Amino acid sequence: MLNKRWVLNSEADDSGIVEKLATSLKIDETLARLLRQRGVNTYREAHDFFRPSLDNLHDPFLLKDMDVAVERIEQAVENGERILIYGDYDVDGTTAVALVYDFLKDFHDNLDYYIPDRYKEGYGISFQSIDYAVETGVTLIISLDCGIKAHRQIGYARDNGIDFIVVDHHRPGDEELAAIAVVDPKQHDCFYPYRELSGCGLGFKLAQAFYQKRRLPFEELEKFLDLVVVSIAADVVPITGENRILAYYGLKRLNLNPRAGLESILFYSNVFRKSQADDISAFTREIGITDLMFLIGPRINAAGRIQDGKKAVDLLVCKEMGETHQLSININENNTERRSLDTDITRQAMERIASDSELKSAKSTVLFDPDWHKGVIGIVASRLIETYYRPTIILTESNGLITGSARSVKDFDVYDAIDACSELLEHFGGHKYAAGLSIKPENFEAFRKKFSAVVEETITDDMLVPQIEVHSEINLHKIPGKFYRILKQFAPFGPGNPNPVFITRRCSAQGPVRIVGSKHLKFKVYQPEISTAELPAIAFQQGYQMQKLYVNKFFEIVYQIEENEWNGKVSLQLNVKDIRFEGS
Repeated sequence: MLNKRWVLNSEADDSGIVEKLATSLKIDETLARLLRQRGVNTYREAHDFFRPSLDNLHDPFLLKDMDVAVERIEQAVENGERILIYGDYDVDGTTAVALVYDFLKDFHDNLDYYIPDRYKEGYGISFQSIDYAVETGVTLIISLDCGIKAHRQIGYARDNGIDFIVVDHHRPGDEELAAIAVVDPKQHDCFYPYRELSGCGLGFKLAQAFYQKRRLPFEELEKFLDLVVVSIAADVVPITGENRILAYYGLKRLNLNPRAGLESILFYSNVFRKSQADDISAFTREIGITDLMFLIGPRINAAGRIQDGKKAVDLLVCKEMGETHQLSININENNTERRSLDTDITRQAMERIASDSELKSAKSTVLFDPDWHKGVIGIVASRLIETYYRPTIILTESNGLITGSARSVKDFDVYDAIDACSELLEHFGGHKYAAGLSIKPENFEAFRKKFSAVVEETITDDMLVPQIEVHSEINLHKIPGKFYRILKQFAPFGPGNPNPVFITRRCSAQGPVRIVGSKHLKFKVYQPEISTAELPAIAFQQGYQMQKLYVNKFFEIVYQIEENEWNGKVSLQLNVKDIRFEGS
């Protein structure tokens, strides 16, 4: 098992602000410190944090080129032009396409949508898609979650009489696009107050601007928020600012009145609708961000990984439950196949590293196999980081090129490292922690060596050790009751607003210590020198610690607090991330 660093967050050590927050809100100082860590310093900011409001969304016309984009769409609607909605094949792209197609469908019938084939066309705008647009009489393409670097393709579209509106959230390149409008908050000359919207979130802002221009009620847009929250969760964007507001109301929408396609996906994930008489939630339990990440997201992604990403959009825009069930069955089968491929390729990659001393000790991983399935290499890269914690690129062969997915570790910008090798690449794009790239076969070895050298020169030793950020120290007896009731209101959790990790010292195990599910450690924990209050705890993948719990009287734990539902009963449980024993 990898050793982990425990780092206590000290950002909120301004005791004056913490005390003032605690007093004005009548809450424990630990909770006030957690608020301070999230940039909340005043009573008013705390009110906005605990009571997110759609009224606090920014004016969409603050986005550069939004006015031009809306004007061009209105022109197309008025003239009956054929519009093509284009998006990437992942969750963010397909939800964005579904949202924009759905909202425009209320105003315009001459619409089509297009998701590129992962294997024949690859990521982003393809020349094949432009040819399709020409053949079908399209005069306007709206690209979502892609297009910001598609200089040649957009130029090709322009030469064929097709206008482009690019709506993207990836980093722009230096070259100017031949598009009618480019809506991307990461443009250096865009001064929109929030830069971290998902691709689907930007699609929502486009819809918001269109409605605003036509003086239509904002409430009619709320039906799209379930798509937005799915994209926020799956694309792992920060759940701060506008994203937190959109996620909060998106989860409400998803739980109470989800679109047919999402409800059908949950059904085939064994999450069922409650009786219609129950107005608290549409499902047997409340759906949260984690469910979107591990139940809905992978299934939507599986369509593009295994078969055709367009099937995901078909499902998301479908209004009839009967039709959605057949589409969901198909997508669920795609997901089962994806899991099998993921497991098999991960095993092969792990064996390759374990048998090569140079690979094993390297500060980065770059592996290529022409037979690996392109649809799961990004997942495999993430899996390898769980064992070999370092920047990782997994590559395979596709359409005459070597194509790869990169994943990174905390604080290391893998996009910048790939950018440093750009002269060897055909295409690349992405984020700080995830990117995609394509290489000519003759350049692969040079790329592997240069990327490895860049990582070697720029990564620090600390970055190569998994870090657990600890947000506060607390004693166990404080947790039940008011403390946890307020802590729940910090949700939805995600990047930028993490589920707090606490540290508790001088703990002891109480009651039977047992292994559950073959690898997980289950026990009760208390602090004998402070209180007799005990709480159930589970430490996933830490069954190997069982004997140490028996022979060590005291230990300290870092953990998150969660609710565990079993046989209809809900109880608090500590989800233990790591254990340290006295003297070790």
